[in-house]
Amino acid sequence: MENNIPKIDRYNANYQMMAVKGNDTALTTFKKKYTAAQQHIILALNRVDFTNFNRIDSIVIPDSVWSDINSYSPFPLQIEALDSVPKMVFFAYPIQAFAAYEHGHLVRWGPSSMGSKIHPTKTGLAFTNWKAEEHVSTADDEWLLRWNFNIHNKEGIGWHQYTMPGYPASHSCLRLLENDARWLYDWADEWIVEKNQHVLAEGTPVLVFGTYDYEGMKPWLKLAEDPKANEIAEKDLLNELKPNLEKIAEEQHKREQVIASQQDSVGQGS
Repeated sequence: MENNIPKIDRYNANYQMMAVKGNDTALTTFKKKYTAAQQHIILALNRVDFTNFNRIDSIVIPDSVWSDINSYSPFPLQIEALDSVPKMVFFAYPIQAFAAYEHGHLVRWGPSSMGSKIHPTKTGLAFTNWKAEEHVSTADDEWLLRWNFNIHNKEGIGWHQYTMPGYPASHSCLRLLENDARWLYDWADEWIVEKNQHVLAEGTPVLVFGTYDYEGMKPWLKLAEDPKANEIAEKDLLNELKPNLEKIAEEQHKREQVIASQQDSVGQGS
């Protein structure tokens, strides 16, 4: 397990604001000043993709753009309460971001565009179930969702790659940049079901929490005034976790039993 935990050096310097709206040379300047890898980091910090770059007012840029986006994580690097939990995913509504943990250690974080004010994402504890590399949305058959991993089967809510406009704009799903969607697609566990679709064990626990201030300043832009403006303390995540730890442990135990039983069956049949 320890070999999978990345070494993360925390960024502790400042940020600056760059105006985009009304600046005809903003994109040209941005591309000229920063490498492709640095551009990706900056856009991720602003919850936006290149398609939507010219549609936003401003972006926030670190004074020093490091190569590892984990260095800019607003999430704690470790959560002791999750030491015995193999995998856990958080989606933080207030800062539009996700974090993935293995045994309480942060392994990846990234931006998200969650449910809009009209179509909010359901908060609370869920578990990953089925996944598909490409899935046509049940809300609109013109929406092709890539690297889709469902977390609410009946409601059709999950995470997937889709356009990132720099604010919560989805139809209740959890939008991601493609590299994050694909990584989570490969990393998280599907549920275990019988042929009749009876659920034997749930997948990876996912906790969606908090609320977004749709009328206020985008929270990441506040980094220009306070580099720690978006940080979520371990104690704050623990407050969200506490009511759910028993259920997480229960489902984890059930999954371990199902897997062990299946392995015994295979062994006896060989």
